[in-house]
Order: sequence, then structure tokens, then C-alpha cells
Amino acid sequence: MWGIGFKVASVCVFVAMSSLLKASEGIPLGELVFFRSFFAIFPVIFYLAVTHQLSGVFHTQERLSHVWRGLVGVSAMCCSFYALTKLPLPEAIAINYASPLFVVVFSAILLHETVRIYRWSAVVIGLIGVMVILWPRLSVFSSGEIGMEETVGAISALAGAVLSAIAMLLVRRLVQTERTPTIVIYFSITSSVIALFTLPFGWVMPTPAQALMLVGAGFAGGIAQIFLTQCYRYAEMSTIAPFEYTSMLLGLAIGYLIFGDVPTVEMLIGGVVVIGAGIFIIYREHQLAVAERNRRALSAGRMS
Repeated sequence: MWGIGFKVASVCVFVAMSSLLKASEGIPLGELVFFRSFFAIFPVIFYLAVTHQLSGVFHTQERLSHVWRGLVGVSAMCCSFYALTKLPLPEAIAINYASPLFVVVFSAILLHETVRIYRWSAVVIGLIGVMVILWPRLSVFSSGEIGMEETVGAISALAGAVLSAIAMLLVRRLVQTERTPTIVIYFSITSSVIALFTLPFGWVMPTPAQALMLVGAGFAGGIAQIFLTQCYRYAEMSTIAPFEYTSMLLGLAIGYLIFGDVPTVEMLIGGVVVIGAGIFIIYREHQLAVAERNRRALSAGRMS
């Protein structure tokens, strides 16, 4: 129960973070990334100090890998944050659900992992669901009914999902040699520094209300990361991963009540398809993990 509770809490805080960023209208993307990354450092450092994990947190032999992870992560955030500013909140969230699908694709292509027909089928069905969500936005190329900014926002959301998948693969490689706190801290630091390079391209002085929302988004990002880390201490990933999709319900509620976003039929249908495909992939990977553990246990028993 604790694992599920922390997972749901992390989802709620991440949605709150996205809502605060969306409400900060008129702030350039690089500035959004900086506030989100820099102010996330403070709750993470506090948590590590309280839990006595701060010692040696900056020790690493993979500095270049952290920089690459930061570059990809910042690019993903830029795309996702742009989508947040141009699309209804639940639609931006739903398109981001494509990220686990691309993880499967890239794992097969880049890491040469074995992906069997069941997961490939789920990936194809999930991507069809993504196209259902995107199609009304892409129709701007054949008619003028939908604004070009929303079209670019939808494409940016998809690009963000692709880049997030690549970032996940980079993290998967980093965890083989690096501590989780080290990965989290270095990502916040590198993404903050990278975001500063956008300063000459038109940062603005936020109003007091905007500054409060931006700082709140940064703290929310750090707190959500802490909750996410904690949930894996109490439950297996396959148990808690499906609760990621509760963000859709929150996104629908907040989008309607705060931003006046009314979900389209295409978004609802496509979102359900993508969520279903994602849950099946999680279930299938859990089955494969159990089968592998059983095989190893049986092999160890025979050897003894």
C-alpha cells in the first residue's frame, strides 16, 4: 500500500507541476526549464540530508554521460513544456503516454533487446492511439480549422515523448554504475546550467504571481521525484507503474475546472487505447521477469 500511495502522490504532484507551468503564460521555454530544474534541487538535497544519503552524492565517474542525459532531458522538457502551453492539459498528458512505447522500440533497435510479438503488437496499437489523438491537430495541413500553434504543440508533445524515451535508456545505462541520488542531482544541475544558455534569447522578468508559480513548479518537481524514488522502495515497478495513468483523470479534472479544457472524443478514445497498450506492456514485462526469476531459481536448484 505504501508503494502505491507514494506513486499516486508523485503523479498528483507532477500534474500540479505541469499545471503551474501551463498557468505561467508568457514565460520563455528556457526560463521554464531553469525554474523547474533549479528549484527542484532544494527539496531533493533536503531529503538526501535527512535520510543520510548526501555523503558522496556528487561523486561520479560518468560526468559526460550525465551531460548527455541532461541535454536529452532538457530537449524533452522544452518539447513537453511547449506542448503544455499550446494544448489542453489532458491532451498533452495523453500524448506523453507514448514514451513507454518508444522505450520498447529503442530498446530493440539500439540495445538489441528481444521484443516478442505480444509487445510489438501493443506498441503498434498504442501508436495508433497516439495518431487518433494527433489527427485533428495534423488536419491543419489540409484545412484551416485548427491553429498552427496547436499543431506544432501536438508535434512537440510527440517529440517530447520520443526524447523522454531516449532519456530513459540513458538512465537505464547510468543506474548500472551510479547511485540514484547522484543521477537525480546531476540531472537537475546540468539541466539548470543548460537552460541558462537560453538567457540571451529573451528571458522575461516574471510577475510576482508568475514567480510564485515557477518556483512552486520547481519544488513540486523535486518533491514528486522524491515520492517516485520512495515508491520503488515499497513495491515492484510492475505493481505501481499502472497508477501512472491516474494522471489522465487528474489532467481531465484540472484541465476542465481551471483551464476550461473540454476533452475531444478523439483524445478520449486515443488516450484509452494508449493507456491500454501501456498497461499490457507493463503486464507482459512483469510476466517475463517472473519467468526469468523462475528459470534462474530452477537452474540454481539443479546446480546444488
